[in-house]
Amino acid sequence: MPSGEGTAPARVFLFLQGPSSPLFVEIARILEMAGSRCIRINLNAGDWISWRWRGASNYRGDLAGWRTHVRQRIEAENVTDLILHGEERPYHQVAIEEARRAGVTVNVVEMGYLRPDWVTLERDGLSSNSHFPVDPDHILTAASKLPEPDWKRRYSQTFLAEALYDLAYYLPTVFLWFLYPGYRRHGLYHPLMEYAGWLRKLPSSGRRAREAEGVIEDLIAGGKRFFVYPLQLQTDFQLRAHSPFHQQQDATRLILRSFAENATPDAHLVLKLHPLDNGLVDWRAYVDRIGASCGLSPRIHLIDGGSLDRLIAASQGMVTVNSTAALSALQAGKPVKALGAAIYDIDGLSDQGGLDRFWLEPMPPSPALRDAFFRLLAAAVQVRGNFCSGEGARAAAAQIADRLLSRTVNLPDAYIDPPLRRRPIKLHVP
Repeated sequence: MPSGEGTAPARVFLFLQGPSSPLFVEIARILEMAGSRCIRINLNAGDWISWRWRGASNYRGDLAGWRTHVRQRIEAENVTDLILHGEERPYHQVAIEEARRAGVTVNVVEMGYLRPDWVTLERDGLSSNSHFPVDPDHILTAASKLPEPDWKRRYSQTFLAEALYDLAYYLPTVFLWFLYPGYRRHGLYHPLMEYAGWLRKLPSSGRRAREAEGVIEDLIAGGKRFFVYPLQLQTDFQLRAHSPFHQQQDATRLILRSFAENATPDAHLVLKLHPLDNGLVDWRAYVDRIGASCGLSPRIHLIDGGSLDRLIAASQGMVTVNSTAALSALQAGKPVKALGAAIYDIDGLSDQGGLDRFWLEPMPPSPALRDAFFRLLAAAVQVRGNFCSGEGARAAAAQIADRLLSRTVNLPDAYIDPPLRRRPIKLHVP
């Protein structure tokens, strides 16, 4: 829509890779209905198939030539806003750098910090890149007039829908790779390896869930003192980019050794696999080996399934790299120790002492700060909806488009520049 004299020029939104869902297309529809222009650069066949909308072009070169290409597109199209999912993907890192040089606003969409039916929208990035405040007094003041979030579940999506969208995106990248010969995947595993791992685990999922519930019941009924450690996905950039660990095994080794040396003899540790763990790492063998070397075997429990909420409610607290599962523990008033960069790693909210001390003196969150944090988080960087259900994706798209058009992302008062979090330095864990 051309702008008339005295009116602001139309905004131009550049979309890069989004979630495996219709969300980005729905956002683009709404933005264009409001008079903005939306363009998209497809990097692989999954992008091409999932973008059922106009304004797309294809980049078929390699990563080395991507910087020049995206810079030229930003300049030629007068891009004002960049929208993407997965800010740490190599192509996105380059695009973000070029966008910032050109004064383009960067908007990152991710799964919600709050679960299950929320979506995250933050300016500039998440975790180490997040501009969300860390000062407790700032949070208390900013949230003082905000309402309690509506915690009632509004939207649901099925595992089948998630799986089908995932297959519809990633299988074309495998079998139609020749259409984008220069594309480099960001995942650690080949998609077919991941699918094979999930298929191998599927027949035993019911048994594993029952075994997990049995472990939880035995711990609770026996009055055992225990801590919870939720494992994250090896491919998760929260772990790869925003933690001091090279891989999940390093974190697990450090946590188990610290627990063995510092926790009281009657304390137990429950390690819970991520629900989407692909089974390509034999975690039971790994944990058993480390546990045996530390003399922990009777006091550590690895489960694959079961109710995390029930575990949290009966636990002494949670240790995590930087999992969003910690938000459930904080909501329950439980102590949380984060070892990586996390939006909730704030003095008075998460435990700021050392890991070794945590097992003996875990510090619970301040109720006033916790409540203020969740009010500000929900109001400033969360929208209701999800990725993979029709109703949920449309609801999230409408709210995201509204915030983009009104320039209210990270508002009210939840954007601190420069960001105060630091990217952790990688550790060597022997």
